Amino acid sequence: MLHYRNYSGMISFDPENDFLHGQIVGIKDVVTFQGQSVSELRKAFEESVDDYLEFCKERGEKPDKPFSGRFLLRMSPDLHRRLAELASEQGQSLNNWIVTRLETVACSSVRAGPIPVTHARSAKSKKQSSKKKLPPKKQHA
Repeated sequence: MLHYRNYSGMISFDPENDFLHGQIVGIKDVVTFQGQSVSELRKAFEESVDDYLEFCKERGEKPDKPFSGRFLLRMSPDLHRRLAELASEQGQSLNNWIVTRLETVACSSVRAGPIPVTHARSAKSKKQSSKKKLPPKKQHA
């Protein structure tokens, strides 16, 4: 996984054509990149993010932001009640109690690095945007 300017890129290897390719994840828009080496792929990823942001700016559109920080979770009413009770016993809101536990699990993962901790107290409604498809990315020699 690559990271740049709060965007993440998932990477794949194409053994038939002997190159690396990837796509920005966590956004609705389709933004891809490719390269024949790790350094070339990293450079293409960063250029694709920059191109995407510039493309949106030129069109007067807001770029899609990766992961809003809001997460809808469905559970049984009994589990909901029990979790709320546990949070209350520890003097926390249910949201903060759950986030703390999820951070503990995510940070203890072998693959995971540190997660920036930012508890969102409120979220503005996000206007749904249509998919923006960028022109094909130039091949890097």
